[in-house]
Amino acid sequence: MEHRYGIAVSPGIAIGPALVLDSEGVLISHRTVPPEQADAEVARLYRALDETAATARADRERMTARLGSALGNIYGAQQSMIESGWLREQIEVRIRAESYSAEYAVSRVIRDMVKRLEEVIALRTNSGASDARRSVTEFIDVERQVLSALLGHPGNPFANLTEPVIVLANDLMPSDTADFGPRTIHAFATESGGNTSHTAILAGALELPAVVGIGRFLTDVSGGDTVIVDGSEGVLVIDPDEETLAKYREKRAKLLTRQDRYEHLRDKPSVTADAVPVPIRLLGNIELAQEAAHCLDRGAEGVGLYRTEFLYLNKSAHPTEEEHYAAYASVLGTLGSNRPVVIRTLDLGADKFSSVSGAVANEKNPFLGLRSVRLCLRQRELFVTQLRAILRAGLLGDVRVMFPMISTADELRQCKTLLNDVKEELEYAGIPFKRDLRVGTMIEVPSAALLADVLAREVDFFSIGTNDLIQYTLAADRNNEHVANLYSPADPAVLRLIRMVVQAAQKEKEHGKRAFDVNVCGEMSGEPLYIPLLVGLGLRQFSATPRKIPEIKRVIRELRIPEAEEVARRALAMESASQVTSYLRDHLRKMLPSEAVD
Repeated sequence: MEHRYGIAVSPGIAIGPALVLDSEGVLISHRTVPPEQADAEVARLYRALDETAATARADRERMTARLGSALGNIYGAQQSMIESGWLREQIEVRIRAESYSAEYAVSRVIRDMVKRLEEVIALRTNSGASDARRSVTEFIDVERQVLSALLGHPGNPFANLTEPVIVLANDLMPSDTADFGPRTIHAFATESGGNTSHTAILAGALELPAVVGIGRFLTDVSGGDTVIVDGSEGVLVIDPDEETLAKYREKRAKLLTRQDRYEHLRDKPSVTADAVPVPIRLLGNIELAQEAAHCLDRGAEGVGLYRTEFLYLNKSAHPTEEEHYAAYASVLGTLGSNRPVVIRTLDLGADKFSSVSGAVANEKNPFLGLRSVRLCLRQRELFVTQLRAILRAGLLGDVRVMFPMISTADELRQCKTLLNDVKEELEYAGIPFKRDLRVGTMIEVPSAALLADVLAREVDFFSIGTNDLIQYTLAADRNNEHVANLYSPADPAVLRLIRMVVQAAQKEKEHGKRAFDVNVCGEMSGEPLYIPLLVGLGLRQFSATPRKIPEIKRVIRELRIPEAEEVARRALAMESASQVTSYLRDHLRKMLPSEAVD
């Protein structure tokens, strides 16, 4: 049994067999077979090894003819490894002595060898370590090839799952997790990643327990091994013993009971405990159209952030206007015509790529490169297609459009100009659309926060995207576990920028004599710890992953505005994130003494 620790990004506990994506990419569903099947398993093993060796031989000949013997010999080394009598003997011994399936025996033998090589790497000099690292890569590649042959060269690893699994990988792209379903994927854990990566956000949306940024662990686990993912504490347990299994089963049952505790709040108003209660609007963040139902289930008053880039993933061509329209219509059909739906325009680039988007995947600094509205203004056909669909869908309900990653006033004005051009095109073509569509902008970079008073004159609402605002303010990549200690929502610099945005909006509301909403839609808005602080800063609208809404409502209904304002005043006077976080935890414990506060 081994415990590994990473970043908790989506709460919950899952127990089940591992599906290791870095090597086999398939589920080894049976670790053992009846002893009488040993001969058949050995025969399967030898057929798979022979097939894999033949493929390596053919690859060696082809690459030698094309690129010379030096590169061709790489495949020759793999061929020799696969044909090695020692390797075959070791795998066969596991099948016969321990009744392992052929697949599990292959994975276990090779993983044990890889683990020993990793220990050698840790002791050697750079030159000696490099040879060992190459051997590790070759062994894992051989494992992948042999398993693929044993399992009939499966394609999509999730297509034919017959039991729920826990996905383990070095890293996952949003396109990987887009196919995850809660009935077949119960959790995931990765070696890389950060707590606000979009993969982590999607895990929250799908309500899958997840831990990321664990560091190297994949060589210690094989497909089919029992693992535990604790997405609340950031723990991965590999091959747990019976005592540990019992402990986590009990913990999982208690966690489910705690979640049920808030269900009675679903239909209660989200208002403070003041003598004259102050209403706080709670909205849901969604990635996929079907998540709109989650918003209703958890008592959300609408959708505050509909991330639309997932329409572009796993596609061989751009989504059409009708595909956009159908997705938006589905959300509106679920929520009804009176609940707001804020559609954020395409936000690809940085850590989100699509083969058809036009985003540049190999930029040296993608978070500062061609992403979001910069990409849309460069690839205008993408932008126009989406804006047409949003304007048309506006007739179905309370639709609003929001532009992400705005960094200058000119950039925002270009987006508004293009929106007006699209309106004229629809008008000319006689296509019905919503003429008075409300327009908003995300506040995600410091320049936008500093220019909030200027931007407020251009739009109808703000939505503060705290995930990006934090990383750009603190110059800490939100996906990089090495600087996770710097990335903090409680940093005083971040709090001062949020206050600046709220003050600009309040001033615009007073001077402009119009409604002007300010929403918070980043992960910060879904954490009960920060709700008193944000309310004290003047925020009256939050948008979060639907499952977070009952817990947020619980905090709001115990909160009083003067108390929240005092929390904000004290926090703003502090000099470090650690001071603010400690203070907020103490306050929340006093406010909710019966609740566990992390």
